[in-house]
Amino acid sequence: MAGRNATGRERRRTMVAALSGAAMVAALGLAGMAMGPDAEAAAGCSAAYKVTSEWPGGFVAGVDITNLGDPVSGWTLGWRFADAGQQVTSAWGATTTQSGAAVTATNVAYDGSIGTRGTVSFGFQGTTTGSNPIPTSFALNGTTCTGATTTTPPVTTPAVTTPPVTTPPVTTPATPPTGVHGFATANGSTTGGAGGSTVTVTSLSAFKTAAAGSAPEVIKVSGNFASTGSEVTVASNKTIIGVGSGSGLTGIGLSIKGVSNVIVRNLKISKVLASSGNGDSIHIEKSNHVWIDHNDLSSDTSHGTDYYDGQLDITHAADYITVSYNYIHDHIKCSLVGHSDSNASEDTGHLHVTYDHNYFRNCDQRTPSLRFGTGHVYDNYFDGASTGSTGIHSRMGAQMLVQNNVFRNVKVPIETTKDSDVDGFVNQTGNDFGGGSNLITQTGSFTNPPYSYALDPTTSVINLVTANAGTGMVG
Repeated sequence: MAGRNATGRERRRTMVAALSGAAMVAALGLAGMAMGPDAEAAAGCSAAYKVTSEWPGGFVAGVDITNLGDPVSGWTLGWRFADAGQQVTSAWGATTTQSGAAVTATNVAYDGSIGTRGTVSFGFQGTTTGSNPIPTSFALNGTTCTGATTTTPPVTTPAVTTPPVTTPPVTTPATPPTGVHGFATANGSTTGGAGGSTVTVTSLSAFKTAAAGSAPEVIKVSGNFASTGSEVTVASNKTIIGVGSGSGLTGIGLSIKGVSNVIVRNLKISKVLASSGNGDSIHIEKSNHVWIDHNDLSSDTSHGTDYYDGQLDITHAADYITVSYNYIHDHIKCSLVGHSDSNASEDTGHLHVTYDHNYFRNCDQRTPSLRFGTGHVYDNYFDGASTGSTGIHSRMGAQMLVQNNVFRNVKVPIETTKDSDVDGFVNQTGNDFGGGSNLITQTGSFTNPPYSYALDPTTSVINLVTANAGTGMVG
């Protein structure tokens, strides 16, 4: 269950990313440490500096400091950049100053104390005019840190290592694509229960038993099963597909947690209370290669914000997910990707998601909201109806490519700021904002998804999506 936004204190406490880039760990043997006014002596410490995301002209980095000696009640970490073009532009978990190549990071009030074997973390965003070498010398509380230094080779993401995809031709398919596509095809494949047996379930108990089974299986759901409390837990290598247009769940959702290779199609899931299981119609956590296609997910907007949670939430480093041709409607917090500002160490480098040809109607926000990850959002139709305050939200350094979507009655179709300490990035082309005003503060580097796709013309999106999204089209 995705909780509410973390408080500022929680958001800043553990910000260290782990997406891609170079990492350097220095073992620091400190004796006779010089102290600031609020600091105490420490026998030693270790620090880890990581470049977690890098693009032409910019980067994101993070630092872990572990105290190996006596407790300290205040700290300052200093270093020098090797390239004159490296500049810190913003930071979280610390305050920073820079004079020329010299950078000083000082603890914020709530994170100054480090007990023995305790760790504090901070991160920052910077710009470059050339190369981005890793600093090789650090000083903690005025004393130079010495010790062995090791550097690991950069780790790149599929979006970087995959040859660039040129702008695809603009075509209008006669019928919607029937196969898995998008990020669910990257770095592996998504086949669900293919190759296994097929079973039709006509009761909730039978559904739960089949979904939790260890063998690959195609599960056909016949009927709509109402309940409260624990959700249906889905194991790896499953295809779940509803029969007709009304089969599915009422009051409980699906939990896809710690598994891989799952397909969910043609289910109608509604009115899952926040107190029911994970609180989402479909909850994806610590799972990879999942395709959510042609489902109908809804509740209502007449209750408070937290009466329901999410319709489709993707959290805790879930990866390679495609969300396509779903009808997601009548809900406040529709789809969250990345549950907390303070979860960078787990989420960064993951949360690769594709949203295409979905019909978001009467959703107040989060269509989707993405932290830390990489999102491709194309050919969707957003109709805010009676709510529609915000649409797509990129935050905490997330990279999003937004193409050929149509917005109606949405006050802020795309935003990269607010609600988090760090803005996100968006590249957008071909969208129809319907009179809404965007809040885009940063243009990103993600322009070439690691898969082939065809954009439908923006002028065709409303008719195509409303005619084909939701249940009753497959199964």
